This record gives sequence, structure tokens and C-alpha cells, in this order.
Amino acid sequence: MKLHELSPAPGSTKEVKRIGRGHGSGNGKTAGKGHKGQKARSGGGIRLGFEGGQMPLQRRVPKRGFNNIFAKHYVVINVSDLEANFDNGAVVDTEALVGLGIINDPKDGVKVLGNGELTKSLTVQVAKFSKSAVEKIEKAGGKAEVM
Repeated sequence: MKLHELSPAPGSTKEVKRIGRGHGSGNGKTAGKGHKGQKARSGGGIRLGFEGGQMPLQRRVPKRGFNNIFAKHYVVINVSDLEANFDNGAVVDTEALVGLGIINDPKDGVKVLGNGELTKSLTVQVAKFSKSAVEKIEKAGGKAEVM
């Protein structure tokens, strides 16, 4: 194969639409823009959200709330998830949870909540715990370590 033999995959390219090149082309005279008006002019058209001078929707609707850009977003799992996916004596950390597909994106860390029962002795190393989760992990003979 040589450079002059290369061509794009069939169907991946389209012919350029040559507008304003005579009425025989089907796109002559007004070049598919109709007659006169703002949209027919060079550089014409109106910006997104413009409502003809009427107060636009995004300015009519009241603004509410606050989005804290410094807030931490934790992925939440329960002790029942640990019970179902880990063997006795295992070390549970973020990498292990991602590896088993329990979580996809750890964001700012993982928080373990106390929903469900735990009978296995696990060493859990994550960012946060609820009080009930710590109690259940330690009651089962494991350790809850904040990383």
C-alpha cells in the first residue's frame, strides 16, 4: 500500500454542497436561504435562546439554591455489599471495590453505611464510615480504618 492508494472508508465522506452556483444545481439564486430577512443575510441568524426581544426564559425563571464547588462527593456502599462480595479476612479498599465492580468511579472516596448484616471479619480501609457501620464491622471482628 502506498500513499496515493489510500482512500477514506466507503460512506465516511460526503460531497460538498456547492450552493449559489446556478439554478441548474438546484441551489442557485438564493442558495437555499429563501427570500430576504435576517436569516438570509451574511452572518445572519439569532443567538441561542433569543426570543425576539422578549425577556428570555432563562432570565424569567427565578434562580434558587447554591452549588458548593468545594463539596466532597462520596460513593456510598453498605455493609451488606461487603458481606456479599468479600471472603473472611479480606482487606477491603477502594481498589478492591473497583476491581470487583461494586463501584465504578470512586470520586472523592467511599463511605460505608450500616445497612444490612455483617458476619465476616474484614479490614475495611475507606474514606468515611457511619457509626452503625463501624459498630457492625468491629462486632464481626474486623477493623474500620479511615484512609
